[in-house]
Amino acid sequence: MHPTQPADGAAANGATQPDRASGAIPAAAAAGITGNRRLAAWAVFALVALAVVVSDQVLKAWIVGNFEVDTPSPVIGDWLQIDFIHNAGGLFGIFQNSAGLFALVSLGVVAFIVGFEYRSGWTNWFVTLALALLLGGAIGNFVDRIRLGYVVDFADLGIGTWRWYIFNVADSAVTVSIGVLLLLSVFAPRALGSRPDQPGDTASGDEAAG
Repeated sequence: MHPTQPADGAAANGATQPDRASGAIPAAAAAGITGNRRLAAWAVFALVALAVVVSDQVLKAWIVGNFEVDTPSPVIGDWLQIDFIHNAGGLFGIFQNSAGLFALVSLGVVAFIVGFEYRSGWTNWFVTLALALLLGGAIGNFVDRIRLGYVVDFADLGIGTWRWYIFNVADSAVTVSIGVLLLLSVFAPRALGSRPDQPGDTASGDEAAG
């Protein structure tokens, strides 16, 4: 009989098992969780952006084919009407006759959005959705500027002579995304940080401290 062997065997087995009590996650498992989360975020990011672009372009094509330029058509009384215009400027009609410049700016914006999502946006669903809306809006208007030399705007909101800027689906997506990002920057600034805590980081930090 060797009474010390079971204890030694238990020690050996314990050395190969994760420390469940400490909540440590093996590096391979942590990498798998992170990879799955990133893939899911990228899928949502791409699908939402694509949905914005497609809906924006389809609705613009319908507007162009069914309405005359600068001819308002009431939809809900005077509150909402369709007023098809050629916008050679930026969002909500600012900086007119700068379509080429805004097309170049749009390329930089698209690169920034994709880079931000790749770096840290995927770690928060609200950030991913906001960036997807921003990307879809930027691409939707970029397509107009490259294809037509101007952006098709048509939605006119207001009461009587007080009117909001005429806009489109892409503009709406950009506006919503900016609103979400501003709210996050105020109420959840960590969501916009450069790098989140990864699974297993706590365990690694505990080991280093020990």
